[in-house]
Amino acid sequence: MRPTVGILLLAIMGLSAPVRATEPEAKITANSVGQVLGMTEGQFMDLAEAMPAKLYSFAPPGAGFKGVRTFGEQVKHVACGNYALFNEIEHKAPPEHCEKGGPSPAASKQELLRYLRESFDYGNQVLAGVSDDEAQRKVEGRYWGGHTVLTVAVAAIWHIADHYGQLVPYLRMNKIVPPSTQQYALPVR
Repeated sequence: MRPTVGILLLAIMGLSAPVRATEPEAKITANSVGQVLGMTEGQFMDLAEAMPAKLYSFAPPGAGFKGVRTFGEQVKHVACGNYALFNEIEHKAPPEHCEKGGPSPAASKQELLRYLRESFDYGNQVLAGVSDDEAQRKVEGRYWGGHTVLTVAVAAIWHIADHYGQLVPYLRMNKIVPPSTQQYALPVR
């Protein structure tokens, strides 16, 4: 007696079910976004480390820069922003007042670098746990509520890159070549 196609399909599905159950969740989205987050994180950390501690209180002078954050305040804002956005992905309330640096008491360069590093570690941890299905879930919150987890993760990277772009001139105004462009640097005159 020859088995029918239906019986063969049921047998194949039955044999493959335990294999599928042990496969890890698909995390193509998290891995892809994680690669870009890692590159952006590296550039921002290098930039933050390149600025001397005595210049963390530097803000560009002049009327066009009135009220801008100091270098240290920018670093603190990015760290708080990382917590805020990745908190929303985890259904947690974001820290209060990230526009002012948030509740962290970090103030010195060393403290701010630790806070920044911890915020990146947290973001990477959250992102690593996001499955492809989870990436499509809507997020609630005051920053990116109503958007998908994927959108919020990409917004976190955009936020870091935006402030990186703002801080490059802070270094250059102090005759410091940003680490990511040092290989292309012309001699300072």
